[in-house]
Amino acid sequence: MEDIKCEIGMIGLGVMGRNLVLNFADHGFSVAGFDKDKSKVDQLEKEAGNRKIFGSDVLLDFINLLRIPRAVMMLVPAGPPVDSIIEELIPILNQNDLIIDGGNSHFTDTNKRLKELSLKNIHFLGIGISGGENGARFGPSFMSGGVESAYERIRPLLEAASAKVNGENCVTYLGSGSAGHYVKMVHNGIEYALMQVISESYDLLKRGLGLNNDRLHKIYNEWNKKQLKSFLIEISAEIFLQKDHEPGGFLIDKILDEAKQKGTGKWTSQDAMEIQIPVPTIDAAVSMRDISAYKSEREQASKILYGPEYKIEEENEPFIRQVENSLYFAVITIYAQGMAMLKTASVEYKYNLNLKDIAKIWRGGCIIRAAVLEDICSAFEKNPDLVNILVDSFLSKEALNRQDDLRAIIKTAVECGIPVPGLASSLAYFDSYRSGWLPANLVQAQRDYFGAHTYERIDEKGIFHTQWNHI
Repeated sequence: MEDIKCEIGMIGLGVMGRNLVLNFADHGFSVAGFDKDKSKVDQLEKEAGNRKIFGSDVLLDFINLLRIPRAVMMLVPAGPPVDSIIEELIPILNQNDLIIDGGNSHFTDTNKRLKELSLKNIHFLGIGISGGENGARFGPSFMSGGVESAYERIRPLLEAASAKVNGENCVTYLGSGSAGHYVKMVHNGIEYALMQVISESYDLLKRGLGLNNDRLHKIYNEWNKKQLKSFLIEISAEIFLQKDHEPGGFLIDKILDEAKQKGTGKWTSQDAMEIQIPVPTIDAAVSMRDISAYKSEREQASKILYGPEYKIEEENEPFIRQVENSLYFAVITIYAQGMAMLKTASVEYKYNLNLKDIAKIWRGGCIIRAAVLEDICSAFEKNPDLVNILVDSFLSKEALNRQDDLRAIIKTAVECGIPVPGLASSLAYFDSYRSGWLPANLVQAQRDYFGAHTYERIDEKGIFHTQWNHI
């Protein structure tokens, strides 16, 4: 083992880490893997076959397997585990070695780690990775941020392992500092919102129309051949076909209606508020995961509170087409919110992001890959300074042509008591964004009335305060 000098090392041999090691090795790279759990090291070595993969459960032995200057990637849970590993690595690394955090770390933690490690002349990259376990094994999307020269060191490896779309690699250098982890955070916020509106379409068809799982599979499968073609629609269609271990039953009907979350959607909402960018559909998705966790309270409330019956009386086929168009409208506005957030964050945090490049690397490998991303790429190709994809000549028409269907769907959902906060917030975002006047003047007046917070006028420059006539 003393003669082995691997091109990259992986710390954390869970499903994602192990699959990424195998992916790198499939493309001819020599890889070392480390985990404190020896059984995971043994499993990796068992799967390695003839690939150039070497494992260890001793950190120093693992480090000695790497060629100098070393490149070490971590795929471990965000937060303290990352800091703990970095603390262990610092004494046994050399100057100009490289640490790569491939997990879902908060971007502020990435900034802190980058600064601290630079003082020790150790390079650090924050790389967001999307694609799940299958993507890690056969080609994910990599969102890379940090010092560009450090990225260049591992660029050939990432390009080889990444997903490919039309011969293009789903990886690029995004910007300095925490750019990679920030883009991944917004990616996950978009993912939350997309999953929410898809679940609402399912609710409308299941509780509203009373469709069974076989019919739902056919509908989503057809949707995946047209404008809604995407990974999330594709897997939704497959989910409806999965049989349970009980004879004659479907697994989807046995799954508890409580959605879990790891926090990245919440982080997106939090930072959107910090930089004052509206992302209402992402906010709604986070809130709906929260309310889903109140299962026992919801069951008790259902015995006390009542509303309309869930049954929708519309003709099935026309209603299904309306749901399809409504869902596509919502998808466009969700990407609009995410891209607008990235545009502002790029200036706020000095990332210098290229939104076309982000859309391009999201087209393959990642969870939010979708056909509409080709149109988003085209929009930023035509106008790199586009403020919002809703004002792009093509995408604006796509939304305008479907708004009547969404308005009808929301009206029907309200009349039937089916909650559609994701779809409704998408329409509210659209209506607010297209409105040349909003009632914020009353909000400003109220703030000045009770707190002397001042206001501005439409007919005169300056800041004003009024002694309001108290009644």
